[in-house]
Amino acid sequence: MLQTTLLQAARTAGNVMKESFNGKFRITNKEGFNNLVTEVDHASEKAIIDIIKGAFPEHYILSEESGELVMDSEYKWIIDPIDGTVNYANGIPICCVSIAVEKNDEVILGAVYNPFMEEFFVAEKGRGATLNDRKLRVTEKSDLATSCLVTGFPYSYLDEPNGPLEIFEKLIRLGIPVRRLGSAAIDLCWVAAGRFDGFYEHKLNAWDSAAGFLMVEEAGGKVTDFKGNEYSPYQPHIAATNGKIHVALLDFVNGKA
Repeated sequence: MLQTTLLQAARTAGNVMKESFNGKFRITNKEGFNNLVTEVDHASEKAIIDIIKGAFPEHYILSEESGELVMDSEYKWIIDPIDGTVNYANGIPICCVSIAVEKNDEVILGAVYNPFMEEFFVAEKGRGATLNDRKLRVTEKSDLATSCLVTGFPYSYLDEPNGPLEIFEKLIRLGIPVRRLGSAAIDLCWVAAGRFDGFYEHKLNAWDSAAGFLMVEEAGGKVTDFKGNEYSPYQPHIAATNGKIHVALLDFVNGKA
């Protein structure tokens, strides 16, 4: 029932995204610079929450736009109705809906759906990760120098010592390809799918990473904070790799390389 509801919510929200893509919709700015939200974000979120509440009215919900709908429950749904809103608002089809389910503070299910590429990623704790029902596996690459990486940039503190720009520059100067797609959930899923060997980012919220980090782990990869500790989506730093380049990537993000 949990997974059925999760998949229904993700699919429905993806359809909401498709219906308005490249159309006319209201765009506003939240606190901060280029922190966009569209009326489609709100419509997608409403569709997701309506489905969850219809099946599990007693469950806790944390969503990017509505915040916390607190309930006394062992289950929590973590929702990003559109991850990659700037892409969506500009007609760039690298965006998705991302939903995770926690039980007793552990992420047990995740779904990430990009309706424009028709890619539906699903992960279940202990049972693997799939893309359109095909089992996922991270890459076997063991040399950071020949890896393909992906990252994202916050709109603040870019120039701090050993910050996002400095790390990016060091990697690029070594000839290591680093991409920036604009959707952390897709970045993580593409690590799980073996399209990237690693991902790092300095500032994420729980709704950005809760589903995607489970994808990577269930595809055989490794996800930690920048200190190499067990990852929690409630802290900002993330390093997600195939496991084989993990220490080398952490050395870069920590200024040791």
